[in-house]
Amino acid sequence: MYQFKTKPYQHQQQAFDVSWSAKYYALLMEMGTGKTKVAIDTIGALYVEKQLDAVLVLAPKGVFGNWVHKEIPNHLHEDYLEQTDILMWQPNHTKVYEKELVHFMLNPGPLKLFIMNIEALSSEKGMKFAHRFLELFPENMVIVDESTTIKNSSASRTKNCIALGRISKYRRILTGSPITKSPIDLYSQCLFLSPNALGFKSFYSFRARYAVVVNKSIGPKVFKDIVGYQKLDELTEKLSRFSFRVTKDECLDLPEKVYQPRYISLSDKQKPVYAQMKKLALAKLENGELATTTSVLTQIMRLQQIVCGILTTDDGEIQDLDKTRINNLMEVLEETSGKVVIWATFTHNIKQIESAIANEYGTDSVASYYGATSSEDRVNIVERFQDMQSPLRFFVGQPKTGGYGITITAASTMIYYSNSYDLESRLQSEDRIHRIGQKNFCTYIDFVTPGTVDEKILKALRSKINIADEVLGEEGKQWLI
Repeated sequence: MYQFKTKPYQHQQQAFDVSWSAKYYALLMEMGTGKTKVAIDTIGALYVEKQLDAVLVLAPKGVFGNWVHKEIPNHLHEDYLEQTDILMWQPNHTKVYEKELVHFMLNPGPLKLFIMNIEALSSEKGMKFAHRFLELFPENMVIVDESTTIKNSSASRTKNCIALGRISKYRRILTGSPITKSPIDLYSQCLFLSPNALGFKSFYSFRARYAVVVNKSIGPKVFKDIVGYQKLDELTEKLSRFSFRVTKDECLDLPEKVYQPRYISLSDKQKPVYAQMKKLALAKLENGELATTTSVLTQIMRLQQIVCGILTTDDGEIQDLDKTRINNLMEVLEETSGKVVIWATFTHNIKQIESAIANEYGTDSVASYYGATSSEDRVNIVERFQDMQSPLRFFVGQPKTGGYGITITAASTMIYYSNSYDLESRLQSEDRIHRIGQKNFCTYIDFVTPGTVDEKILKALRSKINIADEVLGEEGKQWLI
């Protein structure tokens, strides 16, 4: 009999009970409700029943590390964890890793967990190893976390993922928002689960059934355009046969606050710039040029800017260095329903975020709230955001400006695109959604780059440490190393 390591909440127990033995299933559980735990408990239960000996987990770059470092150790019972061989995919292979990968593939073991970033399926190498893994261990399962990453039926990543589904014994998709833009998003996600899930042999027959399509033309080019949807009650009923859906406001026993990290690696362009800036900052510190906490924090801020994809030159010009963090934000927003608050430390990032959201969701969907925002606009933005009928869905702000005094409880999801080293700003900004008037449980998502000051800042804030009081002298060196 399967033993839970962490006691499931009521909705998690319900999801587990109806899904664990199914050949394919969709866990459509809103972010913060614990769908990953349900998936891990499913792995454990099938392993106990001797129905499973290998699992391939496919998740976005910012998420797949969570499975290895946090979710599996937290939720898979020690009795099963001791018998589990876990390997995380490394896109840039070394010879040492190649040997480790071969040993992992060929060495038999009770339970194998292979965790890959789903972007790897766009490459021939990634697909080859994923396919080989499933062939070697036929008693297998494939889990696609944040499955809207395969909503584009024409993408090579989606096609490869569906192909892997055809050689898997069990299949799961995990997402908080399966329909990010239209019901058409469901097709390829459900096709991965099974060709029989929705009962359509082609994307075009699915679209013809549920979308209202008209012919349009631009010059000599004629194309089909979706202008509406139909028979959605029928689609919902079909989906309900193999899915479990829950939102935060339907959960009665969640903790008031749920914290989730989103790990984002430095890009190849960021790595040398970060290393150079760290070396320069340490050199200044060791030469005695930095004698105050303010100076040390300035160096930390410069390193954090690089992590956030921007670089301030010597003449004060701000350059875009990398868009990895922006891309991760847009992926998170795809998985999130309802209104969202996004905090960013740097004004340049706020402008980038506002522009990216406006391009994707429309200019009426987003507003920014920072130092340059007028008093009149600030009042107007808060009023519109609190109005559930307003199209304003995304509030992008600076904690120093918007983190005090306002109420924005229309949202129950808050994203820290970057964190300030000011503990009071963090605590105050969290409370903008966690206060009287909030009817839902609150989810806080922190973007963090491992091995950088980013990680140290978050760790200090979680430990309720005011960094400005701590960073000086030799301690300053430790923060920069």
